Amino acid sequence: MFTAFEPSGDDHASAVIAQLRKTRPDISIYAWGGPKMAEAGATIVERTGDDAVMGMPGIKKIKEHRGINRRIAAWLESNPVAVHVPVDSPAANFPICRIAKRRQIRVVHLVAPQVWAWGSWRINKLRKLTDHVLCLLPFEEPWFNERSVRATFIGHPLFDHVLDPDALDREAATLGQTHPRVALMPGSRPGEIQRNFPVLYEAFRRLKADHPQLIGCVAATTPRVEQTLRSMAADLGGWPAGLEMLSGRTDAIVRWCDLALVVSGTVTLQIAKQCRPMVIVYKSGLFDRALYTIARDVLFTTDHFTLPNLIAGREIVPELVPHFGDAEPIVRHASDLLESPDLASLQRSELQRVVEQFAGRDASLKAAESIADAVDEACAATPALAELTR
Repeated sequence: MFTAFEPSGDDHASAVIAQLRKTRPDISIYAWGGPKMAEAGATIVERTGDDAVMGMPGIKKIKEHRGINRRIAAWLESNPVAVHVPVDSPAANFPICRIAKRRQIRVVHLVAPQVWAWGSWRINKLRKLTDHVLCLLPFEEPWFNERSVRATFIGHPLFDHVLDPDALDREAATLGQTHPRVALMPGSRPGEIQRNFPVLYEAFRRLKADHPQLIGCVAATTPRVEQTLRSMAADLGGWPAGLEMLSGRTDAIVRWCDLALVVSGTVTLQIAKQCRPMVIVYKSGLFDRALYTIARDVLFTTDHFTLPNLIAGREIVPELVPHFGDAEPIVRHASDLLESPDLASLQRSELQRVVEQFAGRDASLKAAESIADAVDEACAATPALAELTR
């Protein structure tokens, strides 16, 4: 049983489900998940992830997840499960892990909860609610193993497939061909788009004023997001000259651009994969500046928040996370990279070192093998379960 509650979780889980269907067709797969998981071969019990939230959920979302938890508990009464695979979203998944463990179901986490970043006391909860954590980032395996949580670095699904530069060039040829070229990547969740697109929009306008030849492209994740962004731009003063937008074409836009202005998230690794310079921003709705200053000393245990910097162990990419101000610092960092070839080249070299840490790994295959092993171990330990789950 897979449980995923965000589009990124749908992505991660779908690749693993496809591998399981290929290598172990004898294993039945059920899911609380999204359309990609269904397409990969899971039987969707309930559709999730269409209105994912980042950060603290509201009362409505909390009530919704309590209802999901009750339905999962009821479903498990008549559907024996050998392994539960929670995919990311620890706040949503931890209660389901607890339900699973009460029923002696093995729990294999796909995507490590970021207890190494904030709320490190949650390691005690994780230790009770997991049998194995499958880590997507290289530093996570030793961190968890040192704290008596079984963990394995499997790689990251983004690096499982080699890109076709010629095909991406053909896609990118539909965009403007002058330089400099800037990609805007405002995220996928409704809340983060509402907070971050206005500041990226303003950064583009200011960069365009300083560099008249500059052109840009917004990478919308879906047509629905594209519509949202166009509506927001109309309220902000209209769609800027020299700015295009494509949906579902992120890799081609990364290939095309000289620089990306990107909202912090997995997409930063997608950019790193092609070694494109970037400035990372995340305008948070959780804290104001004063509250964050207090909370940082209490909650957070890392100096960096963005994936390239976390993997490198130092700041190799400018990160404005969380960001409380206007577009000025984004414009400043972007201008530095556009105007200094040496600075841009140095960042590309550092990103290449990050990418090399994922070489030779097939994350989806390794995850599928680990989950299949857990199923076999559970069925071997409880022969009656093997009969029930056929």
